[in-house]
Amino acid sequence: MLTMQEIKNHYYFTDTDAELLKELFPLAQSKSEAMVEEFYTYLLKIPETAAFLREPKELARLKKTHAEWFLSLFGGRYDNEYMLTLQSIGQAHVRIKVSAHYVNAAMNVVRRFLIEMLQANFPEISVRRKYRIAVEKILDINLDIMSTSYQEEELRRVFVSHRLESQLIHAAERFTYGLNLVLVVALAGVSLSVVSLFFWDLVHIFRGDFEKGILSALGSLLILWMMIELMDNEIKTLKGGKFNILIFIGVIIVALIREILISTLRHDALETQAFLAGTLLILGIVYYLVAKSQTNGAHS
Repeated sequence: MLTMQEIKNHYYFTDTDAELLKELFPLAQSKSEAMVEEFYTYLLKIPETAAFLREPKELARLKKTHAEWFLSLFGGRYDNEYMLTLQSIGQAHVRIKVSAHYVNAAMNVVRRFLIEMLQANFPEISVRRKYRIAVEKILDINLDIMSTSYQEEELRRVFVSHRLESQLIHAAERFTYGLNLVLVVALAGVSLSVVSLFFWDLVHIFRGDFEKGILSALGSLLILWMMIELMDNEIKTLKGGKFNILIFIGVIIVALIREILISTLRHDALETQAFLAGTLLILGIVYYLVAKSQTNGAHS
């Protein structure tokens, strides 16, 4: 965080400026009541700011506080303690949720009042200019420090939001990772069942039912291959790889081929077999187009 001296350096605020402001203190003191009245007349005309000024006691307290702040502009002492006071004012505005827009607009009212005060009391342009420059600097410094409270509040909200989002995303990623682990275990279990089915199909061959045994065993091997491909793809996903859509299409094709083999064993109607063959052809075309698209994407 910047110190008050660093802020003053950035605005080229010198000891000469501080002395010029201190010279204006008697004039500012005589005009403080008029400034406060003009300031609050402006605020009461705006519904958003008037909402904070409904209670007479609170209004009187705020007027006193703003009169003290107004006179502090010409106190001649602008150190870290002065900066802390301005920060507390900014934090108070943030706490009651006064928009930064109205803080800027209200500061403009003070700026205009002071410029008119200088014009009325210093007819000589060169004298008025040096006082005005000092006044402009201290007002800009005040607005800068007060606005910092709004920036810090916004950063705090963004930081909290970012932390919450990060935690949610991390939790979702871990949950997805856990589901993938469950899926791999489930695929392993199904694969063992398919191996058992394959050996059962071999039993049919040894019993003399060669046609049914061979076709069923071939279908079981296709399913086992399908399970191996799915497990391999899931393992790659767990390691950070991307899901390959070709694997998914290939699984459907394998399942359809097995269905065709079973349909042949059942001696299904020609229309059913033609339908399955047509579907297989369409899936083959889709597989070719997706594979070609992925190849072109890899080369581009």
